[in-house]
Amino acid sequence: MGKKVEAQADDEEDVGGLNDILGFHIRLAHGAAYRHFMETFADLGLTQKQVSALWLVSDHPGIGQSDLGRRLQMDRATVMAIVNRLAARGYVARGDHCGDARRRVLTLLPEGAVALDRAKGAIRAHEDWLKARFTKREVTQLVALLARIHE
Repeated sequence: MGKKVEAQADDEEDVGGLNDILGFHIRLAHGAAYRHFMETFADLGLTQKQVSALWLVSDHPGIGQSDLGRRLQMDRATVMAIVNRLAARGYVARGDHCGDARRRVLTLLPEGAVALDRAKGAIRAHEDWLKARFTKREVTQLVALLARIHE
């Protein structure tokens, strides 16, 4: 009876031909990383995209919304929604570009800096969790390999 139960458990975990599909493993890895990220960030009330936007605005004061979207590889509507949410929370301010009235620039506000600092702490914890699964050499190699897909 024990072998039958063990075989049944193996069958439930068997993904068959999907095991040979790279995209399947990338999706599973992304899902695991995303779930952990969301658990780590639950108390912050920020999404990955919002944190990325805050970080870029912090690193590049006066960055334009269109530049933000280009660097984050997001469409204009998505960037506008993210910036609207961050502005509503008092994290960023929009302003006019001094040389081009059509261009909107972003500035990190003090509350946004506090939120970003808290988010960076959560990111460090999340990164530690991810990197604990690999050696330093493997992390470097994994980043290089994944970059080939998204570049």
